[in-house]
Amino acid sequence: MSKQPLISVDEALTRILSTIDPLIGKQRTPLHDARGGILAEDLLAPCDQPPHRNSAMDGYALRGEDLPAEGKATLDLVGRSFAGEPWDGALQAGQSIRIMTGAVVPDGADTVIMQERVERDGDRITIGAGHQAGENVRHPGEDYRRGDRILAAGTRLGSAELALAASIGLDAIYTRRRPRVAICSTGDELKLANAPLGPGDIYDSNRALLTAELRQLPLEIIDLGIIADDREQVRRTFEQAAQFADMLITSGGVSVGEADYIKEILDEIGQVELWRIAIKPGKPLAYGALGKTRFFGLPGNPVSALITLRQFVLPALKRMGGAHPHPPLRFLVPLKGDLRKRPGRREYQRGILAADDSGAPVVRGVGAQGSHLLTSLAKANCLIILPEESSGAQDGEPVLVEPMGDRL
Repeated sequence: MSKQPLISVDEALTRILSTIDPLIGKQRTPLHDARGGILAEDLLAPCDQPPHRNSAMDGYALRGEDLPAEGKATLDLVGRSFAGEPWDGALQAGQSIRIMTGAVVPDGADTVIMQERVERDGDRITIGAGHQAGENVRHPGEDYRRGDRILAAGTRLGSAELALAASIGLDAIYTRRRPRVAICSTGDELKLANAPLGPGDIYDSNRALLTAELRQLPLEIIDLGIIADDREQVRRTFEQAAQFADMLITSGGVSVGEADYIKEILDEIGQVELWRIAIKPGKPLAYGALGKTRFFGLPGNPVSALITLRQFVLPALKRMGGAHPHPPLRFLVPLKGDLRKRPGRREYQRGILAADDSGAPVVRGVGAQGSHLLTSLAKANCLIILPEESSGAQDGEPVLVEPMGDRL
């Protein structure tokens, strides 16, 4: 049988995303529990923010007409305005009031002079030249106007977004239903932590690696443990996951020649394709569905599993969760040292992004790039992306990097 031709990374991702629809459903979530969630509906401002003219700092409010063009001017101090305690009056010529940050600027006033630039003597203040009318005053609607869409549906909610929601008087927000993701490792050689190791056995590190990576998204993760290389156990696990999970992710057992019985089971209870992708590490990838449950079969080597998760699974989960799709942050950085590569596949090498002596960013490889080397992954804080046609990169050459945010 001839080998299946390689497909490009971009084609594989396009095929995957074309099959993913955002989940239906939303839930009312208290703001203190909503961080990381995906906003289910647009948020519209019910009022202007700020709702009134207010002071940008502690100082003295006055009329711009009373500012001296040269020399000094002395004004009467007739009241005070604190945040939540506005002064009930209107300033007349030659008058001023003490005002605090956030306090209402009264009628008649249009300028605030910071307290450090004012001389006070009892109920009178003296101001020098060099000021401008209107300084240090915030105007209604500078942040947003009534009716403005301040957050769009599909926005991932961080601290700033939750503060915006709080600023319009909300204590809860509607978020998208979080995808339920089942994850398991496959292989007779895999053992749980603290179990004795026999000949050829290794401890399962992939579930810890992939679960930690998945937690950067708003998900409900169900750990199905280790699945032995047993047809009936695999079938039961897959049928179980199809009952409750929106996505099932396995690692191991998808290399060419190893996945026949897994593919047969998936073909019986769902549908799956085994792709050979022009990517290194991580060439074999199984993708399909068990009914409404999307399925990813990732390679068993940990670095291969991580790369395919980042490039294919995470974008699919973002779309499934209702987030606005966007490509990962990537940029060119000068390389320190040389990198080797054979043309033909897009290569994701582990790198260390740092600053040189001038503070400018540079990147270097971590050394050995074997897909089984967890120590090299632990050293890395970015991926260096070398295109398919590349035969490597030399010292000083700009290379494309993709930061791994939790590693910086």
